[in-house]
Amino acid sequence: MPNVRTLDRSFSGGEISPEMFGRVDLAKFQTGLAKALNFIVLPHGPAVNRAGTEFVREVKDSSKRTRLIPFSFNTQQTFALEFGLNYVRFHTMGATLEDPPGTAYEVATPYAESHLFDIHYVQSADVLTLVHPKYPPKELRRLGATSWTLTDISFSPQVQPPSGLGAVTAGPGGGNPHTYTYVVTASRVDGTVVDESVASNSASATIDLSVAGNTVTLNWSASPSAPDRYDVYKAENGVYGFIGRAVGLSFVDDNISADMSESPPSGLNPFVGPGNYPGAVSYYEQRRAFAATENRPQTIWMTRSGTETNLTQSIPTRDDDAVIFRIAAREVNSIRHLVPLATLVVHTASAEWRIQSTDNGALTPNTVSAKPQSYTGSNNVQPAVVGNNIIFARARGGRVSEFSYAYDNQGGYRYQAADLSLVAPHLFEGYTIQDMAMAKAPYQIVWTVSSSGEMVACTYVPEQQVAGWHHHNTVNGAFESVCVIGEGDEDAIYTIVRRTINGRMVRYVERFHTRQFEDQADAYFVDAGVSYNGTPIDTITSGLSHLEGQTVSILADGGVLPQRVVTGGAIKLDFPASKIQVGLPITARLQTLPMSFETQALGQGRAKNVNKVFLRLVKSSGIWVGPSFDTTEMSELKIRTDEPWGTPPRLQTGELEQVLEPSWNQDGGVCIEQRDPLPVTIAAMSMEVAIGS
Repeated sequence: MPNVRTLDRSFSGGEISPEMFGRVDLAKFQTGLAKALNFIVLPHGPAVNRAGTEFVREVKDSSKRTRLIPFSFNTQQTFALEFGLNYVRFHTMGATLEDPPGTAYEVATPYAESHLFDIHYVQSADVLTLVHPKYPPKELRRLGATSWTLTDISFSPQVQPPSGLGAVTAGPGGGNPHTYTYVVTASRVDGTVVDESVASNSASATIDLSVAGNTVTLNWSASPSAPDRYDVYKAENGVYGFIGRAVGLSFVDDNISADMSESPPSGLNPFVGPGNYPGAVSYYEQRRAFAATENRPQTIWMTRSGTETNLTQSIPTRDDDAVIFRIAAREVNSIRHLVPLATLVVHTASAEWRIQSTDNGALTPNTVSAKPQSYTGSNNVQPAVVGNNIIFARARGGRVSEFSYAYDNQGGYRYQAADLSLVAPHLFEGYTIQDMAMAKAPYQIVWTVSSSGEMVACTYVPEQQVAGWHHHNTVNGAFESVCVIGEGDEDAIYTIVRRTINGRMVRYVERFHTRQFEDQADAYFVDAGVSYNGTPIDTITSGLSHLEGQTVSILADGGVLPQRVVTGGAIKLDFPASKIQVGLPITARLQTLPMSFETQALGQGRAKNVNKVFLRLVKSSGIWVGPSFDTTEMSELKIRTDEPWGTPPRLQTGELEQVLEPSWNQDGGVCIEQRDPLPVTIAAMSMEVAIGS
C-alpha cells in the first residue's frame, strides 16, 4: 500500500486511557493523545509544555504536611495561605509576607496536622470563614497588610439589646387592673436588611389600659451598638407581639393592640461544645450557611437574611428568620459540601441534593425544599465551580465528576452528575484526589493533586464540550497541595511540593510561572527555580541552597547551557550572562494515539512506519521526535537557521519537517519530548506513514 498522510489538527481531547485505543469511532479519539505528561492541552487545540515553578519558601516545618488555601481581598490583594501545624503564613506575588523583614509573618491557629486537609472555607470581602468538625467555626480577618486576626465566630445578633427596661404607670387608674409585660429590641437597618437584637430584660406593670387616660411608659438604657431604632413588644397569652417603634429611649403604651405576627427574635448558638462544630460552610441568598456537625450530620443552619452570625428565629416564623432544617435521607450520610449555584447544591457522602424555595422566590423557613438529584457521593476535597457546573472528587474510586444542569431522559431539566474522568481512568484508579483548585485565566483548567504525587489536570470549557486531561510530575518531588489566586491578568497556581534534597525531605511552596513572555531569555521552564537579571555574571553564588546537590538545568540569555550540580549553594556557568533561569529539569512528553485512516478496519492490524513528521509550531525550540521515547530512536528537530555563531537558536514558528528513525509497529504513533528549559507549542501535526500489506 502507498504511503498515507494523516493530520492531527487538535489535541484538546487530552490523554485518554489505553483501554480506549480501539475506540477509533469516538470523537474524543480524533483529538486525544496517548500521553500528555507535563504538557497542557489548550481548549482551542494546541498542546504546550507547562511552565516551571518558582521557589517561594520552605514551609515552617518540612516534617509536617502543609496545605494551601486561597484568599482574595480584591483583584490587587490576593494571598496563598500556608496552613501548617498551629500556624498560617501568607504568600503573594511569588514572595512571603514578612514582618519584620526577614521573618515570615504568621498567625497562630489551633489546627492539628491531621486536620488541615479537612478544613472547609468560604470568603466574603476580607473575611475568610474556616470550619472543621473538631474546632469552633472561625474567621480569619485581614485588618491591614501585616495585621490579621483569627477569632471564633459569635453566633448572636451583631446588635446588643438595651438594658435597664422599666415600666411606669400613669393615669386615673380604676377599671379591672391587668399585668402587662414588655420587652424591647434594638435594630440596625441597612437598606431593607434589619439586624435585630434578642429581647431585653422584661418589665411589667399592672393597670387597666382600657380606661381612658391610663398608660404605661417604658424607659430603657441605650444599646451600646448605636442602633437605628428600638422595637417594643407586649406579651399576650405568654407570647410577645409587636406594638410599636421608637428612636429614643422611651415608649408609651396607651392600650395598643399587639401584632402577634411579629415577635422578638430568640435562639441559642447551636455550635457549642465538641460534636457541635460544623464541617461545611458557604453563602446563599445573603445568608451564611453551615452544615454537618458530628451530632447532627444532615442538618443545615442558615443565618437570618442579610446577616452572617444571627441564627435567631421568631414565633410565629418570619421570612427573614434563620433557616434550620435537616435533609431526610434513607441513611445517615454526612453533608460534605454546600455549593451555591442558581440553587444551593448539597453534596453528601452518597448523593447530591438541590435546596431551593417551593415557590421559586427567596428561600425562607417556610419554603425550603430539598430534592435529591443524583447518587454519586463526594469525598471531603472542596469542589471547584466552573460557570454553573461543579467539579468534585468522588467518594469512592478516586474519580472526578461534573455536576451540571442538563436535559434528562424524562423530558425535563435537572442537575446530573457525570464521570468527567471516564476517558482517562488510568490517571485515577488506585489513587485518591487530595486537593483541588480552579484556574480561569488565561485558560480554564481544573488542577487536582493525586495521592500518586502527580498533579492531574483537566482543561475544561463545558460550553464548548472541551474536557482534556493531562498530568504533571516533578523531579525528586511529589505535589501535596494546590491553590489558585489571581495575580495581575492571570491566575497564579501555588503548590506545596515534597522533595528529597541533599538526602533530606523538604516541603517547598512553589508558584507556577507565567508562560507569557516576549524575550526568549525570559522563558521559564525549570522547577523550584530562581532567576537572575542584572549585570553579566558567570557564577551564581546565592539563592540556590534549596537545591543543594541537585542537577539543574540552565537557560542563560535565551540559550541552553550544560546542566550543573549545585555545590555549596552555587554553580559555575560556561560564560557570563545577564538573564539566567536555574532549576530542576522538566521532561515533557507527548505521544499520539494509534493511527487510523480510511481503509478496511480503519487501518487496524496493519504494520506501520512513520517516515516523516511535519510539526506546525509556535515559538518553540529544543524538540526531540521519534517513534518511541527510547533515546536511541529519538532525534532532535533542527531549529537553527541563520543565527550568528555563538547566539542561541531562535524560537521557531511555522511548519518544520523531521525524518524519523525506521520503526515498524502496529500503532504508528509519534513521541515528542522536551528536555531543555525551552517552550514548545504544537498547533498541529502531520505524518507521512508507510503501511504494510
